[in-house]
Amino acid sequence: MRPGARQQAAIEILSSLETQRRPAADAVKEWMLSHRFAGSKDRAEIGDLVFGALRWKQSSAWRMKDDAPRAWVWGALRWGFGWSAEAIEQSTYDDPHAPPPPTEAERKALANATLEGAPAHVAGDYPEWLKESFARAFGDEAAEEGAALAAPAPLDLRANTLKATREKVIGALAESPKLQEPPMPTPYAPDGVRIPWKQGRTFPWATEQSFLKGWFEVQDEGSQLAALLSEAAPGMQVADVCAGGGGKTLALAALMQGKGQIYAYDVDGRRLAPLKERADRAGAHNIQIRTPMRTRDALEDLRGRMDLVFVDAPCTGSGTWRRNPDAKWRLRPNALAKRLEEQREALVMAAPLVKAGGRMVYVTCSVLPEENEEQIAAFLGSYHGFAPVGLNVNFPAHAHGLALQMTPRVTGCDGFFVAALVRR
Repeated sequence: MRPGARQQAAIEILSSLETQRRPAADAVKEWMLSHRFAGSKDRAEIGDLVFGALRWKQSSAWRMKDDAPRAWVWGALRWGFGWSAEAIEQSTYDDPHAPPPPTEAERKALANATLEGAPAHVAGDYPEWLKESFARAFGDEAAEEGAALAAPAPLDLRANTLKATREKVIGALAESPKLQEPPMPTPYAPDGVRIPWKQGRTFPWATEQSFLKGWFEVQDEGSQLAALLSEAAPGMQVADVCAGGGGKTLALAALMQGKGQIYAYDVDGRRLAPLKERADRAGAHNIQIRTPMRTRDALEDLRGRMDLVFVDAPCTGSGTWRRNPDAKWRLRPNALAKRLEEQREALVMAAPLVKAGGRMVYVTCSVLPEENEEQIAAFLGSYHGFAPVGLNVNFPAHAHGLALQMTPRVTGCDGFFVAALVRR
């Protein structure tokens, strides 16, 4: 397929999303299944165009003065992927499957348009209904922080120190014929490995022998740093009460060097399904999986015994918009309200497990203050037996009292919030 045909395919997929409320990945997959002639390079490029259009949807519409899929796609090419106005126009010629060439107004916009005078939520490409939240979180830097959340993300891996070192993982992946350039260490997480977006977006990491041997897991650097800030150590008794698929559970197990015990629990037991296989592959033998019970509390015997309770709370995922750009446009106020209630329930469930002098670490992959510092303030207002404590931070981040907020703009990773509380 020529570039113009790929643009038209992206426009068709985005148009279908206008009438059918569903994840963009599902719409892309459906288009691919009905257009089998598209090769692997075509599929990758079309996917990049669809998700790029959604990343920069509002800023493209502002510049192009047209809030439509055609404007989003060309805006992504022009200001997201760095095409020239001339290259975009030329791609529409001599290709019967390309969109019609730019009009005079579109030609002028592609050549000269700027974001001068655009509101912060437009320049930052985040939903208008969240503008007050972003202003509370970032003040005058809201647009810049939003723009960083719209940029593509690299593929981050965590070397599993129960089986390998970071250097060993980098060496193994450097020999992979599927990578043109060797991966690099992450700047802050000591076990992190980073593959740039252009390679990482299509890298089939799950087929690598080093992965099958349990040498690494896919995990954003921010998630790795959140686990480190918990100060999990060998010999501890740890409860991970919102364990889900177990990504941070495995990171905690590595920090504990397999010594002590981790109890992995989730209110939705189905989310825990992948954890046993992942733990076996990683050699993490100190993980005990607890699933919900109908007749009694599955965590009752842990009350007052835990050195560390890790609360990786359910949230809107606003800190991961780099990886799921369509999620920000599908997010609604009622979904935020539901997440806030689930977070309150998680904190109430976790608090009794912490022993005197023990720590509770609250983590979200969100940048919204409602889910972060405001949630912790509300908890402390009701649970006077807990007090906030400082974090051992050696990387740049936004400070919120003793808690911190990582962001792509400041820390270079997904938007993670971390707060630590001690039980008096």
